[in-house]
Formats: sequence, C-alpha cells, structure tokens
Amino acid sequence: MHLFDPITIRAVAFRNRIAVSPMCQYSCEDGSANDWHLVHLGARAIGGAGLVMTEANAVSPEGRISPADLGLWKDEQMEPLARIVRFIEKNGAVAGTQLAHAGRKASTSAPWQGGGPVDASNGGWRPIYAPSAIPFTHDSILPEALDKAGIARIVRAFGEAARRALACGFKVIEIHGAHGYLLSEFLSPLSNHRTDEYGGSFENRTRLLREVIAAIRGEWTEGLPLFLRISATDWTEGGWTIRDSIALARMVKPLGVDLLDCSSGGNLPDAKIPLGAGYQVPFAAQIRREGGVMTGAVGMITSPQQADQIIRNGDADLVLLAREFLRDPQWPLHAAQALGQPCDWPVQYDRARPRP
Repeated sequence: MHLFDPITIRAVAFRNRIAVSPMCQYSCEDGSANDWHLVHLGARAIGGAGLVMTEANAVSPEGRISPADLGLWKDEQMEPLARIVRFIEKNGAVAGTQLAHAGRKASTSAPWQGGGPVDASNGGWRPIYAPSAIPFTHDSILPEALDKAGIARIVRAFGEAARRALACGFKVIEIHGAHGYLLSEFLSPLSNHRTDEYGGSFENRTRLLREVIAAIRGEWTEGLPLFLRISATDWTEGGWTIRDSIALARMVKPLGVDLLDCSSGGNLPDAKIPLGAGYQVPFAAQIRREGGVMTGAVGMITSPQQADQIIRNGDADLVLLAREFLRDPQWPLHAAQALGQPCDWPVQYDRARPRP
C-alpha cells in the first residue's frame, strides 16, 4: 500500500490517497462560491489530487466564521458549487465538502484583517452560539448558550445542508468536529459546562454530534462516504484526549462515519502544541489501530517521501495537505515523479512534464 494506490470507500473510488484539506478562503459574498473557488479548487483537481475538499461550508448564516465564508444554508448557493463539482470530477478527482458551524468562533474578520470580532456595520452578527456562555478569549464575543430549540435547529440545518450537497453532486461530506468550532465545543469539557443531556458525561457531550451524524445520514446516499474531522486532543489538561477520540471512533463508525480526519487543538487559545513535521500523524495511527476506523493524517506533511511513508506504515488511509497545496497546486504530479509512480498529467500540461 502506497500513496498512489487507489482506494474505494463505500461506492466511491479515489485515484490516489492524496486529499486537498479544507482551507478557508474568506472570499464569498452571502455564502456563495465564485470564480475564485472554481480556479482554486479546480487547479488542485488538475494537479492530480484524489479528493478535493471545499473549505468549511456553513450550515447557517450565524454558523460562519466570517462574513466572507462559504455557505450551504439556502438553495441559491447550490449552482455555483455544482459548477465546481462538475469541473473537479471532469478532471479526475472526487469532490467533497466540509459542513460546519463556527459556534463561539463566529462573526470574526478574515485573518489578513486581524481575525477579531466583527460588528454589524462590517457584516457581523449577534448573537453567536455555543454550548455554554464562555468566550473563546477574554476579548472575544460572549456567546449565548444554546437552548434545546436552538440545538434542534442546528441539527436540522446540517441535514438540510447535506441534502443540498447531494444535489450539488458532492461525493464526500466531512463533518467539522474540530478546532474549537461548535461540535468541538460540545465535545470538550473545557468549553461545555452544560448540566442537561448535552453536557457532563462523555455520552452527553457527544450527543449533538451523534444527532448531526444521524441527520446527515438521513439525507446522504448510503453509497457515499461520510468523514468526520476531529481535534484528537485539546493539548490541555482536563480537556478532550486521545482516549476520548478512540472511544468516539468506536462510537461513530456504526452510525455511518467512514473515516476520521485527525487534527488537533483549536479549542483553547493558549494550548501548548508541540509543532513539528507530521506531529499529528501518531493520532491518526493510534485511532486507526485502536478505534477500528479509517483515518486521514493532516498537519505539516510536506514531502512526497513523508506522505508516502505514512501510507506505507499503515498510519493512515489518506493524507490531507493544505498549505503545501497552496504552495504547489500540482503537488501530486510532482510527488508521483519523485516517488517513481505513474500519474497522468493533463494533456494540456504534458509537454512541460520533466522527463528522464
């Protein structure tokens, strides 16, 4: 098994094990994709990726990270995404989308604008929602704790977004349960201080996620894969741990989750994270081994040899790259040459392919 081996998950075949990780572009108006997204995502399909994922696709307007986020909360947002899906598939890749709700990290500006809270005059909104009324940082917006009606509304929104994703032609949905956004906030005891059936025990803190999985699977075709991105650890004492992640893997696989995309952190601003090449790969390996589920490895994976070794070692089933794809949209084509593996270049580019 190596990086350029094809893989089939449910009824979907991927030409290799390289995936474009969701990367927020902060370039939408009213949640709609545009030519930027077509070129950005289309270039990675041309470049040889097996799976091309959109950025986080908000399931409701208040679930956006910023006013310029992608969304799938209304039918008018479907056709621009369907156009992108058609282009991705025409160029040999599988099109996926990540469904998300930002929770207490909503209504902020783009990173190049500082990333701070945005008020109504600049397109922001209030209230924002979380499991508990705990802000992300001391200068973040104070969120409102969701009531039962609000929780039910969000579960429905995930299901409705899945219906639209299916109609757009996406073949993979990834649920964003990581990085301190809403579902991650419910999972972690550091951000979830509820005393009802959505807080306290592991069973209760995972309840919203299980309801979201059920809502999506209720709309998502049986033959199509469902991924879940998690933060495998909060990197903070008293928070979510790798043991929790393994227990979660065992819990969600029978519910219809096919692969855990294993990231980490993001729920606490001051977590001490030991950054380094492939620093999250051991989480993917341990969850795959002990959780009995397919995994994806992500985070500071840069070289073809590094990515290939992750697959050859059995540490993960997919390798997801983000920043490396920003640096090099044709990373898979170049990786195939570096590893001596066959890979079809687009005929339009073939004349430029380096040859021995």
